[in-house]
Amino acid sequence: MPIPRSTDALAAIDSFLTAQSKAGYAFETVRLRGTLLTEYLEHVLNEEKVTSLTAGEFLQPERADSWLDASHAGTTRRRNTLLGPDAVAAYDSQRARIQTYNAFVDAVGLSGLRRPCPPSGGGQRLEPEQAWALLRTLATRRPTGANAATAIRTAAVAALVAATGRTVPELHKLNVADVDLERRPVPVVEIPTGPCPLDKHTSEILRRWLEVRANITAELEGTDPGYLWIPTKPGRARHGIEPPKPGLTRAAVRTLHAAHRNLVLQVFGAPLRPNALLPRT
Repeated sequence: MPIPRSTDALAAIDSFLTAQSKAGYAFETVRLRGTLLTEYLEHVLNEEKVTSLTAGEFLQPERADSWLDASHAGTTRRRNTLLGPDAVAAYDSQRARIQTYNAFVDAVGLSGLRRPCPPSGGGQRLEPEQAWALLRTLATRRPTGANAATAIRTAAVAALVAATGRTVPELHKLNVADVDLERRPVPVVEIPTGPCPLDKHTSEILRRWLEVRANITAELEGTDPGYLWIPTKPGRARHGIEPPKPGLTRAAVRTLHAAHRNLVLQVFGAPLRPNALLPRT
């Protein structure tokens, strides 16, 4: 059943997010949609100097236009970005807003208000200076509530993507033995096409991750399998069976991607994929 249009907008958002969770949407997707809808509601209430709206009022096209225009201009931003506080919104963040709006109008039974969704910006790449600034931020800044080990692993993965020009799935099966930080004249990582030189910054981030990784695997009983990317904390028990200790298995590609998107969303303001760091061709 659609959410009644007469429902208070904030209560309607809560109902929508609960339904999304029950429908099996990823936690990250539900959280992002909650953030964007809250941004939308706060913008409208502040602009119109009112304290509440019904869901039907909230979703009117002119209010959505105002929100999308303001977010595109960067005036709804809650944090700085690598491009400065006055930078326009990233393409994919605006696309996420439209997708969220469309999902919400469907839930309220107002599908006629849906907006055309721009195509995925899958080819979005950062300029070299932007990529460098993002890597530096990932390596030195841990947002409140972020797991320290996950943050440095994410920075290490991102640094290798930028340094090697390889995607996360291509780097997923690397082992610790593939990384030689003592190699002279420059450190290298062995990838399928041969040794790839590593710059000083990437080497330092990898060295920090290897130290963190060593602390995690020190808890293992037996031989360290040697996987470069490992879970940073135990998973959940399934069907009464305890998960393997971190280090006994590789971290899944989806785990590395999710950690990257979550951390980058907090420090950059947009959930960029790791391939945004790939060198431009």
